[in-house]
Amino acid sequence: MENRILTTHVGSLPRPESLLAIMHDQAEGRPYEPAALEAELARAVNEVVLRQVELGIDLVSDGEFSKPSYATYVSDRLTGFGGTGKIMTPADLKEFKDFSAHLVKIGGIVPRGIGSCCQGPVSVKDTTALETDLRIMKDAVAAAKPVGAFLNAASPGIVAIFQKNEYYPNEEEYIEAVAEAMRVEYEAIVAAGFQLQIDSPDLAMGCHFAFAKEPVEVFLKVIERNVEALNHALRNIPADKVRMHLCWGNYEGPHNHDIPLEKIVSRVLSAKPRYLLLEGANPRHGHEWAVFQSVTLPDDKVLVPGVIDSTSNFIEHPDVVADRILRYADVVGRDRVMAGSDCGFSTFSGYPTVFPDIAWRKLESMVEGAKRASAKLWAKAAA
Repeated sequence: MENRILTTHVGSLPRPESLLAIMHDQAEGRPYEPAALEAELARAVNEVVLRQVELGIDLVSDGEFSKPSYATYVSDRLTGFGGTGKIMTPADLKEFKDFSAHLVKIGGIVPRGIGSCCQGPVSVKDTTALETDLRIMKDAVAAAKPVGAFLNAASPGIVAIFQKNEYYPNEEEYIEAVAEAMRVEYEAIVAAGFQLQIDSPDLAMGCHFAFAKEPVEVFLKVIERNVEALNHALRNIPADKVRMHLCWGNYEGPHNHDIPLEKIVSRVLSAKPRYLLLEGANPRHGHEWAVFQSVTLPDDKVLVPGVIDSTSNFIEHPDVVADRILRYADVVGRDRVMAGSDCGFSTFSGYPTVFPDIAWRKLESMVEGAKRASAKLWAKAAA
């Protein structure tokens, strides 16, 4: 065990313009050279992994550089998807319609983030992109030598939110089919030597996207269903090889319809992954460290709270970061806390909420804050 608080983040990082140019050509049907895209992707991933290591981040990612978004990328890797889905608006932005229109205008909410629909049987279509991701990340990790590395994959539940079911007779069968198809990607990531991060905003954000007008008990049943499907998809993977990201939506907005953590936490903690990444820095969820004063964290779980916000261009002071870490450590113990970010810094390719240079400075502040928290925690134990 490291004698300090380890640092990580949720996964997506600002992509270089040279990579974005080719990705947008690909996405919009313009001519591009696949070999040039792969070469640029390899160069960019090597650079971003090294930059994370040099900054002092312990558990690094590939920045999700190859994916247009964390959920809709699966349409290219699985069969059954086609057409165009409807733009979904969360409950808080429906309430504040003028602000919602403003976000669309400035790119804060991205219509292109919506995926296709499920129009046929879901199964693995092509593993080429996955194999490329694994090969490129292996090379980058071998060169930079981080403490550890992870790769992201979408949860079955979030795939179903962004790519609506138009084929299966019910949502349960759809989720089960997606889970079994995604199992191939999950197992391949772990077999390649990386931690698997399951991105699961469906367990929180899903409430104000699809169930805002329903009694809370309806959404709690959805969480149970989605967790059951996820656990089944993870059946061949040890829990300590998996981390899961819980999120209420990575956009600047009122968030006044976010379901409180205390209402969902027991069901979320029934998911198999050992490490739970959750929002802990933004104004809507910064107080929820206190939930663990009354909810006992299972012995096999580790919390990775966000100690830097992913929607604000404020650079957190390292002492603010340290204080946030200390709150969690005081409740669950220093050995069961890591430092992370509320969400990613480039959820959709080319649309960073936080300006790229500022995102890196925020991560730098996280690393320094973790050092300061570590000094206090280990000095306290030695006294």
